[in-house]
Amino acid sequence: MSTDDGAPDHAPDHAPEQPLDQPPPPWWTPWRDLLRIRVRGRWRPAAVAMFIFAGALFVTTSINSKGLDLRASSVTDLDHVVRAERDHTNALQNQVAGLNAQVGTLSREVSNARVDALQKLVDKLRDPAGVLPVHGPGLTVTLNDAPKSQIDAANQPGGVSADELVVHQQDIQAVVNALWAGGAEAMTIQHQRVISTTGIKCVGNTVVLHGVPYSPPYQISAIGNPAALQAALDASDYVSAYKTFVATYQLGYLVVPSLNLDFPAYTGSTALKYAVAGTPQPPSR
Repeated sequence: MSTDDGAPDHAPDHAPEQPLDQPPPPWWTPWRDLLRIRVRGRWRPAAVAMFIFAGALFVTTSINSKGLDLRASSVTDLDHVVRAERDHTNALQNQVAGLNAQVGTLSREVSNARVDALQKLVDKLRDPAGVLPVHGPGLTVTLNDAPKSQIDAANQPGGVSADELVVHQQDIQAVVNALWAGGAEAMTIQHQRVISTTGIKCVGNTVVLHGVPYSPPYQISAIGNPAALQAALDASDYVSAYKTFVATYQLGYLVVPSLNLDFPAYTGSTALKYAVAGTPQPPSR
């Protein structure tokens, strides 16, 4: 009950109960709650399978790569590949030249009459074989593809094939054969010495000579009587066929005589694996 002034008629028997002191939770409890992942029902086996598959994928990739980069970006850099192969080929040729020099030195050290006679014959054939440096008068023929404007026009309907507007291996061979017929004593293509086993091969838009790829323009130089060499070029039906495209589509053809040409010695391998006699073919491009 209450008095008239609204105050309680008596005080409570005791104070309300106070909660007992509790120890503070550990510091890692909030992090445990954040990092807790609950996988329930059918998702538990699926999650386990995904982790196993991902682990197997990582292991397989590591084994296949063997510590290398699996990306093929470097392979697509064609210019880098060509330059690397050219440097490798030059290094091998230098190694062959060194070994040939050692063989020659050892051969001369052998004291035997028959060996001496054979060595003299070998020395006599070194010059025509192209393994000695030479110099003398001659001329240089430069072949080049048609201008870009002509090649672009060939891509239009009704135009000539773009393949007819670039220099091919048969064009280089035609010049080489004409120069030999004109009495050439020695020859180089792209400053590489030409010998009896030299082969010219067209690969894409490059020409491979002694395993080294070259791009146009192509320079063919010959040592000999310049007038006789020029006359042989003018008399060649194959060269004349090429010159028709020079006049019509502006392919490059330039002949420059010289009083003194210097050719290096051939330093590559002279081994011949295959040789088949060819048959004459009519001149064409």
